[in-house]
Amino acid sequence: MRLAANLSWMYGHLPEQDRFAAAARDGFEGVEILLPYEQPPEWYADALRRHGLALVLFNTPIDAAPGHLGWAALPGAQAEFRRCFARALAVAQATGCTRIHVMAGDVRGLDARACRDALLQNLEHALGHARRLGLVLTLEALNRGDMAGYFYHLPSQAIDILRHFDTPHLRLQFDYYHCLRENLDLASAVREAAPWIGHAQIAGTPGRHEPELDRDGLAAAVSLLASLGYEGWLGCEYQPRADPAEGLRWCAPLRAQGLVA
Repeated sequence: MRLAANLSWMYGHLPEQDRFAAAARDGFEGVEILLPYEQPPEWYADALRRHGLALVLFNTPIDAAPGHLGWAALPGAQAEFRRCFARALAVAQATGCTRIHVMAGDVRGLDARACRDALLQNLEHALGHARRLGLVLTLEALNRGDMAGYFYHLPSQAIDILRHFDTPHLRLQFDYYHCLRENLDLASAVREAAPWIGHAQIAGTPGRHEPELDRDGLAAAVSLLASLGYEGWLGCEYQPRADPAEGLRWCAPLRAQGLVA
């Protein structure tokens, strides 16, 4: 696995234009950005090129309510979803990023069947573009404590949607942090999810700071994912307690074991 810095979380204290240089200075080659829409797509492409970085993941756009957690699973919002997904495609094409996290949305108070039908319809549209452009779309379960009302809060619920399409262009975004916040057994969660994972992320609980590998079986769960064949990026999606570079000492044991680069 290779570590990727989430610029929005790790370097959010810096102006956006300075985050790229900071990540490169700290030794990262890959980065995630939550919402790269404040600037034109070419602005992000140029910043990545200048600092020798690859954008490995970003989210589809969000808006004010009702789209504050995305549009994909909101019935009657197909036009909004397509508008947002077109913006995401423009970023992907400008930057060369091949993974887009499709934000499903806050579905509190909505009919569950209608939400699922809307998600399937919107993903069918998005997958047509993903197949044509060689992209991978990801679905991520977000814990109920932080993201109340999100369409899925367990990896198994997202996997149900993946099984419906059964395509390499739609994969699971697996986050150790969200699993821990849902009190899941990490080893069991990893084993169930491993065949579907297209991107992984990590943070410590409960404060979403640097991971504490000696808690909650986290070190063993990262090792297990590697042993099951995952060779992709491991996104550092956390807020550092202090200096980001100093905080990276958490991953030294993983590097010593050859689990991350």
